[in-house]
Amino acid sequence: MFDGYDSCSEDTSSSSSSEESEEEVAPLPSSLPIIKNNGQVYTYPDGKSGMATCEMCGMVGVRDAFYSKTKRFCSVSCSRSYSSNSKKASILARLQGKPPTKKAKVLQKQPLVAKLAAYAQYQATLQNQAKTKAAVPVEGFSWGNYINSNSFTAAPVTCFKHAPMGTCWGDISEGVRVEVPNTDCSLPTKVFWIAGIVKLAGYNALLRYEGFENDSSLDFWCNVCGSDIHPVGWCATSGKPLVPPRTIQHKYTNWKAFLVKRLTGAKTLPPDFSQKVSESMQYPFKTSMRVEVVDKTHLCRTRVAVVESVIGGRLRLVYEESEDKTDDFWCHMYSPLIHHIGWSRSIGHRFKRSDITKKQDGHFDAPPHLFMKVKEVDAAGEWFKEGMKLEAIDPLNLSAICVATIRKVLADGYLMIGIDGSEAADGSDWFCYHASSPSIFPVGFCEINMIELTPPRGYAKLPFKWFDYLRETDSIAAPVKLFNKEVPNHGFHVGMKLEAVDLMEPRLVCVATVTRIIHRLLRIHFDGWEDEYDQWVDCESPDLYPVGWCQLTGYQLQPPAPQSSRDSQSSSSKQKKKAKSQQYKGHKKMTSLQLKEELLDGEEYSFLQGASDQESNGSASYYIKQEP
Repeated sequence: MFDGYDSCSEDTSSSSSSEESEEEVAPLPSSLPIIKNNGQVYTYPDGKSGMATCEMCGMVGVRDAFYSKTKRFCSVSCSRSYSSNSKKASILARLQGKPPTKKAKVLQKQPLVAKLAAYAQYQATLQNQAKTKAAVPVEGFSWGNYINSNSFTAAPVTCFKHAPMGTCWGDISEGVRVEVPNTDCSLPTKVFWIAGIVKLAGYNALLRYEGFENDSSLDFWCNVCGSDIHPVGWCATSGKPLVPPRTIQHKYTNWKAFLVKRLTGAKTLPPDFSQKVSESMQYPFKTSMRVEVVDKTHLCRTRVAVVESVIGGRLRLVYEESEDKTDDFWCHMYSPLIHHIGWSRSIGHRFKRSDITKKQDGHFDAPPHLFMKVKEVDAAGEWFKEGMKLEAIDPLNLSAICVATIRKVLADGYLMIGIDGSEAADGSDWFCYHASSPSIFPVGFCEINMIELTPPRGYAKLPFKWFDYLRETDSIAAPVKLFNKEVPNHGFHVGMKLEAVDLMEPRLVCVATVTRIIHRLLRIHFDGWEDEYDQWVDCESPDLYPVGWCQLTGYQLQPPAPQSSRDSQSSSSKQKKKAKSQQYKGHKKMTSLQLKEELLDGEEYSFLQGASDQESNGSASYYIKQEP
């Protein structure tokens, strides 16, 4: 089966014996690692932070028992061996799963040896948890095929700080080696082999089995955060056999020597990678929590809603008065559209009181600390005033930046803004932006950055000139210094692929492309749809995700629209121009299951804001022109 690699049968037997021993132990709380030794059961309460891995032999042990201040090695011998360039022996030992030699005797004390088993079992528990997360396949669409056939580039995971692993992705890149299931094998049991990352696309990696050199015939795409990808050495510690693919089994007689040569100096995933993935997918919002969220029928006010479900940090909120739970609203938990109970009263925002006089059983208010914090502002000196003019992304048509007016100044830096020429008489379509929001801009922003500014509806003097308009309306522009001019090092580039929420139909997450970048502002195009459906979104918006996010979290991904649907939608949208009223729902993209439906004017707004009020971590001149 594995010529020259004599540890396979040993690994298999050790695996079966460990499984039998697990059945004999009574279940303990899942929060504590289970440790078994000589029939005794221990718990090690700090199994996660108190463990360390020897960089020489791969031994896992209690950090305090490791050698040197840096705790990099399990013994003096390992430290010296590492320094004397004997990494090849280390790699071979880890691949074969051999027990540590006398150099690791410092770890063989009772009950310390029992604690060493905690790490392996803790990892196994995390793997089992990961397997329970069901992925939602998209029939007929594959990110891998889509990227390969068009030579696309995807935005890296590090661009999305709010997404799983966004802040701890590390240096995972092309060339990193991992252990994955071997599908080119006729054995009845599941076996593994080592593969290298050939290309990265978000969470997805194009992998090639070790030994195939330049042969790409068996290359395959896999989600790096999935349960079937492991760091090199995982098979040895888990008792899983490494078996070379059948296609190349004849190429070498000594596979051990081959692997040692190929893996010397190579990078692999951190040993706690699956643990970090699991931790990054734990979300503080829970079902039955009560929040205040924008009223989609009247933009100027908020309502109480209850968290019905949480998927990948996205919340399905059901308005509290909805008896059949169909009156819902989707947004991310870091969206600027949701707030803690009492927020509206605290800043003077309009609020629709619920007909329900008391909380329903099981419902409870979400703690204020769970919500995204906005940047602190100083409104004591020169500040925004009612009647000041500015430019703002239209929340009812996110492809447009419009002439706007500050209609009311609220507390804590919040502003009520209306789009000139399109406002309802009762102000029901005013919308709330924070002063630090990246969705509002000073007068002249569009002109300087060569963006088309949408003038007030019915304004006759075209082309629009701010100087003339301010004089005609006897108004002043909001001071430039009051706007958020910070530009983070976001890492996006034109042409990058990603998964993005259609903010006019916020339950949909679609295949999308970055088509233009203006400082921190991104123009998002939905693949397969007309440009009129594009949306301006902030680079730190929680409604943008890496390629593979839907597969990882189990959310449904909407593939690019087929040509027949695009033609139908194009003719429909040309006939039905936007009319801002209580019936406007915005451009509606159809799901893959609704391609035969027509655009209909509903009775409610579908209001979504495409920017996040998160603080940025960099700065740049606000008026430096940036070509698309």
